[in-house]
Amino acid sequence: MPSPRRIGVFGGAFDPPHNMHVALVQTALAQLQLDMLYVFPTGHAWHKSRTLSLGADRLAMAQLAFGDIPGVVVDKREIERSGPTYTIDTLHELQAEETQAQLYLVMGEDQATRLPTWHGWEEIVRAAIICVASRADSTSANGQFAPEFLPAGSFQALQVPPMELSATDIRHRAATSQGIAHLVPEGVARYIDHHLLYRTDR
Repeated sequence: MPSPRRIGVFGGAFDPPHNMHVALVQTALAQLQLDMLYVFPTGHAWHKSRTLSLGADRLAMAQLAFGDIPGVVVDKREIERSGPTYTIDTLHELQAEETQAQLYLVMGEDQATRLPTWHGWEEIVRAAIICVASRADSTSANGQFAPEFLPAGSFQALQVPPMELSATDIRHRAATSQGIAHLVPEGVARYIDHHLLYRTDR
């Protein structure tokens, strides 16, 4: 019998998407040998205290950041979904569409640490293998994040190059007319500049 398709899932606000996000997508595709990776800009982020930029802007920036990477699909369903965005809902939809696939949920260490606070997190762990980006220069044990709350076989580490980037810092730099071209993909930098995103004086 043929092996099940290996499908990655990578969600986030992408407000804006930056070079670390791109590196993580490329790492996941290569290290997990994915057949396809879905990128999901979040809709209503129930867990964030601040208001996100318009969904249309974040979707457009995600397309510019990831759309040309072979094997990547930028999916707008979370942007279009009404109500809070829950990862488990997206996983259920993908399972219904790809009944024979193995799902791999890609995230950073900060997200993985908070995973037990997510809606339906125990069901998430059953639905997908949790793939956590550990920096190559990580000082944690064995250089990898090892969450004790995940059952055996449901976790896989991804090794990404050291890169200190923060969307919060990028928004601040854009708001204060500081350069961001070295922090985000070229198309994203142009989009932010053209649409005056994150500027308080527009």
